[in-house]
Amino acid sequence: MGIDVELMQVTQRGSSPKTRRVEPVDSVQDEADLFAEMCVRSSLPMLNRMDPYRTRILTAADMPQFIAEVDATRDVVTEQRERQRLQAIRALAERCSAGAGLELHLLGD
Repeated sequence: MGIDVELMQVTQRGSSPKTRRVEPVDSVQDEADLFAEMCVRSSLPMLNRMDPYRTRILTAADMPQFIAEVDATRDVVTEQRERQRLQAIRALAERCSAGAGLELHLLGD
């Protein structure tokens, strides 16, 4: 039931969706379902909409809100491993916001 977070490089020639290619750049695995549980418990709008059974794709335009919500969550969690997981996810989100053609894929089981 975890939500793995993958930073993906997107390339597409022309406007046809058939030419869209995505390649993994980096990832944070949610082995212990920590991120999924934080999302389910969250009262923040974007994190609360994350579904541990579906995939959600975020673009650079989504990153300001996503980063703000990850930061807000990191400020209230008490366990060190939760903080570390959120910090690793935030690092991917920062890269996504700064890089052309990058997307953040949140992959449910």
